[in-house]
Amino acid sequence: MTDEAPEVADTSLRRRALATVVTFGIVSLLADIVYEGARSIIGPYLFTLGASAAVVGLVSGLGEFAGYALRTVTGVIADKTRGYWAMTIAGYGLTIVAVPLLGWVGRVDLALALVVAERLGKAVRSPARDTLLASASEPLGRGWGFGIHEALDQIGAVAGPLLLSLVLSLRNNDYRLAFTILAIPGVLAMVALIIARRTTPDYVEPPPRPTDSTATDHTLDRRPKVYLRFVFLSALGFAPFPLIAFHLTQRSVASDVQIPLMFALAMGVDAIVALISGRMYDRHGLRVLLALPVISVLAALAFSTTGWIVWLGVATWGAVMGIQESTLRAAVGDLATSAGPATAYGVFNAAYGVALLIGGIALGALYEVAILAMVAMIIASQIAAAVVLRALVAQPGPPTPASP
Repeated sequence: MTDEAPEVADTSLRRRALATVVTFGIVSLLADIVYEGARSIIGPYLFTLGASAAVVGLVSGLGEFAGYALRTVTGVIADKTRGYWAMTIAGYGLTIVAVPLLGWVGRVDLALALVVAERLGKAVRSPARDTLLASASEPLGRGWGFGIHEALDQIGAVAGPLLLSLVLSLRNNDYRLAFTILAIPGVLAMVALIIARRTTPDYVEPPPRPTDSTATDHTLDRRPKVYLRFVFLSALGFAPFPLIAFHLTQRSVASDVQIPLMFALAMGVDAIVALISGRMYDRHGLRVLLALPVISVLAALAFSTTGWIVWLGVATWGAVMGIQESTLRAAVGDLATSAGPATAYGVFNAAYGVALLIGGIALGALYEVAILAMVAMIIASQIAAAVVLRALVAQPGPPTPASP
């Protein structure tokens, strides 16, 4: 009896943890129908408003910057106020209001403001939500927990583009209707989130941080700093999908209906790769991420003008997203120092967001000069990222916890 009791308790804990992760995944599934559906068509939509490739890159970069860099502030607020749930709900609400309004503006500047608002919603919620998710995932292995969440998340990311592709096909590229219809899954996401708040066990919310001087020091030690350099360089050389979609539209490689289908393919690959990468991370640690720079370079195939190569490049782009959205986030929980967990996620996302801002602007500008110039920047950034990560893997550090 005494030997079996701990095993039974451990099994029960893992089941509760799995149920919590799945609950968060369902919320993200519905929300992803909204904002990933919108992201799949924002490039062609901006093109109809008269935007250039540089403007598309700027819009993408500023939007991602708002969504990631501001998490340094929202992460600290979440840790200090411990309002993890309140900030999660408020952030989802802002996104779900901003996206349907995109179809009702007819100017690039107003579209930019709403894109930034949508990303701001993600900035408000993500450090708080990721803190809850990291705590809930610990009995499963953080890589596996984040992988499961990302896989469920990407079901919505596939459904959203497919839904909008159907709407654009049936209603002759009616972008207003396409954006407006996203209000339906948005409302369902908020309902699911409220249900999640009422049913998730209290143990998921992390305990207060110790108040001694060591615990309140937010200084990052060497390993997290090196990891942030890797994250920055890797994201710097990762082209945003709106720029890819702009290329496919401008060069008449794909129709307005096909582009959401391509994005749906990318999100499907994202879901599969997130599960595989997350499980491998729990077993092998940061070495798994050595594949990320290579895959990121191959994603540049999406800028081809040959049909099957473009589809291959888009699928590879989805694989990159799968690793970024699962394993990169999981590693933050294992590398976090004495700073609060939401603060650690905020710093991580700031580095990621600033890189996407600089990269989006630079890659968009280089695209207008020459596609080869843009590809050269991608390759250079990923080589630098690989060098930094290799140095990090070689450094001594605590082993990654094995998955149960």
